[in-house]
Amino acid sequence: MELLGKPVSQGVVIGEVLRYEPFRPEVEESPIPATEVPQALARYEQARASARAELAALEEKLKGGDPDKAKILAAHRDILLDPAMDEEIRALVKSQNASPDAAIAQVYDTYAAVLGRSKNPMMRERASDLADVKLRLLRCWAGAPERDLSSLPEPVIVVADDLFPSDTVALDRAHVLAIVTQVGGGTSHTAIIARSYEIPAVLGVAGVIECLTDGQTVILDAVEGKILTEPSEQELTAYRAKADQVAARLREEKTYLSTEPVTRDGVRLEVRLNVAAVNDRELSGTAHTDGCGLFRTEFLYLSGDRLPGEEEQFQAYQKVLAAFGSKPVVLRTMDIGGDKQLPALELPKESNPFLGIRGLRLSLDRMDLFRIQIRAALRASVHGNLKIMMPMVGALDEVRAAKMVFKEEGAALDAAGIPWDHGTELGIMVEVPSIALIADLIADEVDFVSVGTNDLTQYLCAADRMNPAVRPYYQEYHPAVFRVLNDLARTFQTAGKSVSVCGELGGDPLAIPVLAGLGIHKLSMGRSSVPAAKRVIRNLNMADAKALAQEVQGMKTAEDIRARLTAFAERATEGSNQHV
Repeated sequence: MELLGKPVSQGVVIGEVLRYEPFRPEVEESPIPATEVPQALARYEQARASARAELAALEEKLKGGDPDKAKILAAHRDILLDPAMDEEIRALVKSQNASPDAAIAQVYDTYAAVLGRSKNPMMRERASDLADVKLRLLRCWAGAPERDLSSLPEPVIVVADDLFPSDTVALDRAHVLAIVTQVGGGTSHTAIIARSYEIPAVLGVAGVIECLTDGQTVILDAVEGKILTEPSEQELTAYRAKADQVAARLREEKTYLSTEPVTRDGVRLEVRLNVAAVNDRELSGTAHTDGCGLFRTEFLYLSGDRLPGEEEQFQAYQKVLAAFGSKPVVLRTMDIGGDKQLPALELPKESNPFLGIRGLRLSLDRMDLFRIQIRAALRASVHGNLKIMMPMVGALDEVRAAKMVFKEEGAALDAAGIPWDHGTELGIMVEVPSIALIADLIADEVDFVSVGTNDLTQYLCAADRMNPAVRPYYQEYHPAVFRVLNDLARTFQTAGKSVSVCGELGGDPLAIPVLAGLGIHKLSMGRSSVPAAKRVIRNLNMADAKALAQEVQGMKTAEDIRARLTAFAERATEGSNQHV
């Protein structure tokens, strides 16, 4: 049998299955005698204290080495100690004589159900956190020991419905060969962990738990997104060879990390980093990249129940600028709305938030927040090579309104005697088709543009990139995407201004030759994509890239383009001499 899913971290693995199922509580549904309520509440408090102690110990363990995971545990602690849920649990026990474990399940499930129905992916993720905390609390109520993936006796392929954040906190990386889950996608917590740990993973495999048994030998192909459940000897032999080939390719790609991204015929491209937070992991690629092509600032707004002040933002921006030194850092103003909602700011309820108040629209709607961010960014500009970029721009009047804010806040800093770099460049993201179609009109108004291909593609294709049901209609290689990129590149080259790509295509090994051939020589990507991108560039001839780009302009379907790019990549690999 062949099962299909989404590959999120590459590799090919043959191994035995470990079906990982967290603690499954047996909740007492019958009411308890009134005389037992005080003792039951005392036991509930003990379970709550035990769960709190477990979370505190894990958080402390990770603070130094992995602060991001420590923050996840801190969020779980906040959920556990939430006074509203605690009050509701106690009220059910006191007023209805409910057993505390039943009350815990009822209250947590109610809150999780509300969040799970949200159209906002971030809120749906909080539902997963609630489920995680609920299981921990019920396990502590039952007095059961914690079962985790921190110590495994032998190498296994972990198969689960999903992996909660607490499941991966202390993952035994030496013995987890691969990860398979029934749910999840490319941006899920499990996907992020798998890529970070370089563990092959295929997610969203429907029915995988029912199809597999513990100890069963399977083949996981995390290049094509396949799991072969009953492999023949012939398939085992073939996939052992493929595993060696993929591993060799990944090892080879790593050798390109510290190389200069120069094509075979001497054309220098820039490989920049997408940065989503201010921590050592996010900034670890500074030495091997040409700057930061996308500094996502919304993490400052999404991480707590209060909005960040000017000083907090200034400190964060200064730290990133210091990490990159003289290299450019493109700071994107807050891209809130759509799939990113603020815990500390209630946004309008919209039936289609991706077409609503988001990005620059929200900034112009909330000038108080926008002005604080611009002041903080301009103050930080003297500490490095800062460029400021605005997202979700649809019209020229929006650009002009934003430029007026920059002008006014710069003048206010001058009046106060606060230094800032008056040469700070201002640019926009091209994500909305309306602004892409008037590229010739905006070229005189901005210093640069960067293409956010994720949103641009979903708007061009009218397909929500977060909705699995319309995934076939969200086509990364749609001819319209490459035609828009071609027009942008030609227009801005004529104007003598910079155009870059910071969406997924920027780090896509298949797409990079086309982008280079179009004249887009600034590419920004996640740190895990840097070695593969440099490998492509080092083995690329610009004459071939230009011919490919021209050929793609005349192709009719996304599948035709994908096939052509795949064939081009295969020939380039076969003909390369490891130009390192």
